[in-house]
Amino acid sequence: MARPAEVVAQTASEDPEVGLRGVASLRALLEAVEELQVRHARELGWSWQQIAELLGVSKQAVHQKYGTREAGRRRSTR
Repeated sequence: MARPAEVVAQTASEDPEVGLRGVASLRALLEAVEELQVRHARELGWSWQQIAELLGVSKQAVHQKYGTREAGRRRSTR
């Protein structure tokens, strides 16, 4: 995986292929970091509403995106 500074530099490229690859890499990084932080918040007892407010989305949206993953982890650890 490219370093974040390299990815940011790619997004400024005048070559659309390079720029769009950089955008895709940033999107993947953002998704991974968001999932990590949501999982951490839930482990600390945060509500879906608290998380949603900080992410600027609805409670339903964040629960739909991450709630099923959380349920799957609970089932697999039993």
